[in-house]
Amino acid sequence: MQQVKNHDDVVNKPIDLPQFSPDERGYYGTFGGSFIPEMLYRNVEELQLKYLDIINDVQFKKEYDQLLRDYVGRPTPLYFAERLSKKYSRKIFLKREDLCHTGAHKINNTVGQILLAQKLGKKRIIAETGAGQHGVATATVCALKGIECIIYMGEKDMGRQAPNVARMKMLGAKVIPATSGSKTLKDATNEAIRDWINHPDDTHYIIGSVVGPHPYPDMVARFQSIISKEIKEQLKQKTGSELPAYVIACVGGGSNAAGAFYHFLDEPQVQLVAVEAAGKGIDSGLSAATTQLGRDGILHGSRSLVMQTSDGQVIEPHSISAGLDYPGIGPLHAHLYKTKRALFLSATDDEALKASFEVAKLEGIIPALETGHAFAALEKLFLKDDRMVEDGSVVICLSGRGDKDLSAYMKIMEEKGETFT
Repeated sequence: MQQVKNHDDVVNKPIDLPQFSPDERGYYGTFGGSFIPEMLYRNVEELQLKYLDIINDVQFKKEYDQLLRDYVGRPTPLYFAERLSKKYSRKIFLKREDLCHTGAHKINNTVGQILLAQKLGKKRIIAETGAGQHGVATATVCALKGIECIIYMGEKDMGRQAPNVARMKMLGAKVIPATSGSKTLKDATNEAIRDWINHPDDTHYIIGSVVGPHPYPDMVARFQSIISKEIKEQLKQKTGSELPAYVIACVGGGSNAAGAFYHFLDEPQVQLVAVEAAGKGIDSGLSAATTQLGRDGILHGSRSLVMQTSDGQVIEPHSISAGLDYPGIGPLHAHLYKTKRALFLSATDDEALKASFEVAKLEGIIPALETGHAFAALEKLFLKDDRMVEDGSVVICLSGRGDKDLSAYMKIMEEKGETFT
């Protein structure tokens, strides 16, 4: 895509800001920025100029906080997972974002962005979705505010996430399949951007992750930062310390991880652990482990790490979890990887499934397949690597519930010969 302006001179300049905050042009180190078609320049510039003033306005914050409390159901619990803790010999807490209204953390961002869109006078909302949770959350807030809603979703994802498609339609959204490429999240995002180009005046694009042109990565991270804010407060009450030893989250684009990490970014004693989708294996050709397989490039409006061929063509990703089936990563996470502030691991489809079944049977919680990747880190960190710190708490962001993935879970159980009653 055509970039708004040449940022090469910016990339090589030092940034006189806190290490993990974006500069005024939206760069985290060398990652970020705005690379967009000329037709979208006015929309993106409007957001860049106004988003901080709007979201820091007293009345905006009052309505946002009220909706998070009374509509979303915040604060979500920080649950001590006793049986998981016993198995891994660690104090493991689960941040229960699966208990949010709509079943995932995505609603934190869509509530904020729908209020922002209203302040900007927008009458039409578009969004992309992979696993469907962001689509459901967007359709939900559009229904709440009586605003037209169009959701783009990969045709493949519509098949494997059929319950969420039904939920979006019931909420009044129009769901449009993306039929090009791999027919997954990347392609849905492409279609949403095309729509925005064709409707620049009346439409706000609610991006669901910490990706896209500045200010989206920062804006979405701010709306999701409520997760880590609550973790600090709740952990202090439960353990006497607001700082865990580890915070673990799955990462595709990375919004739940950004939210879970946000208030710990400048706390070096907290080990941040991001878990990507290895698919069939890092070297299988069917993976979505961007930090392991990607290199610097531009995707969907920002400079980040992107899975691509030697001539810059995007490589189709693969993951059993639709929400992690993405060939890039948010620029904040790319920066955390390059600076080694966060430890990046990966989990295969099989490892994520195994971890999900373990959580279901030990704690009575069926997690989303995306979150299953985060749980897979427990074995990698604490059973296979005895160098890891034994003291301190472990917090896992349980980003979504597994209702939407029951067909995948049932298929695995049937293959293993298990029956349903």
